[in-house]
Amino acid sequence: MFDEEAMLTSSVTKSRQTGLGFLGWVLFCISWLMVVVTFPFSLCVLLKVVLEYERAVIFRLGRLLPGGAKGPGLFLVLPCIESYKKVDLRTITLGVPPQELLTKDSVTVSVDAVVYYRVSNAIVSVTNVKDTHHSTKLLAQTSLRNILGTKNLHELLSDRDSIAGAMQSILDEATLDWGIKVERVEIKDARLPENLQRAMAAEAEAAREARAKVIAAKGEQKASGALRAAAETMEQAPAALQLRFLQTLSSISAEKNHTYVFPLPIDLVKGFLGGQAE
Repeated sequence: MFDEEAMLTSSVTKSRQTGLGFLGWVLFCISWLMVVVTFPFSLCVLLKVVLEYERAVIFRLGRLLPGGAKGPGLFLVLPCIESYKKVDLRTITLGVPPQELLTKDSVTVSVDAVVYYRVSNAIVSVTNVKDTHHSTKLLAQTSLRNILGTKNLHELLSDRDSIAGAMQSILDEATLDWGIKVERVEIKDARLPENLQRAMAAEAEAAREARAKVIAAKGEQKASGALRAAAETMEQAPAALQLRFLQTLSSISAEKNHTYVFPLPIDLVKGFLGGQAE
């Protein structure tokens, strides 16, 4: 990466390293003469300062000054024949406006993102593109639309990291000639139409209800099997039914209620029913 940036800088510098010509040297000498004559007042115009996170790209008679960008600290700008432009090297946060797009499965969504980038080469960013930040913003918008247009809705909602990584690689490759380094891309939000949200919510609710019914049916099936096994066990041991009856009475009496239970022997009930049948 650094080798590519160095090659870009050297190619830009070499392409602009031409002589000043006779008139240029005359103007150069006149400029220095003005500095010497008006010294020390000329220092107010001659000395410039750039901060630690800035660099200055200097042009002399419209041509790029050899030696690369200046800074941080003090540097000289000759009056009348030299001009400079400051470039901020700090990371810039670019908010991509919401983009209305159509996914691969024909669903309309609104997606916005955040791009973190910085100027990695001050000279290239000034000489190769007119407005670096505006160009990066437009490129981020078109890249977001192009990438998401090839994804399905479920991929967009569940695989944001890979989409952000693909977008970062595309932006980083495209902005290399502009002296821009894209550090990170994040997909902020994906907003669906309200009718689609209601349909997805109804579908999820129906799926949950279906799973609940299946679970309840399985529970009923297991409970019926357990009751059948208990009935077969009690049929083989009649005393077990009496013990279960006493256990039920014990659990009822433990509660504070006004229910009175009078147990009757099962043999008495059978004899009574038998007498009625005769």
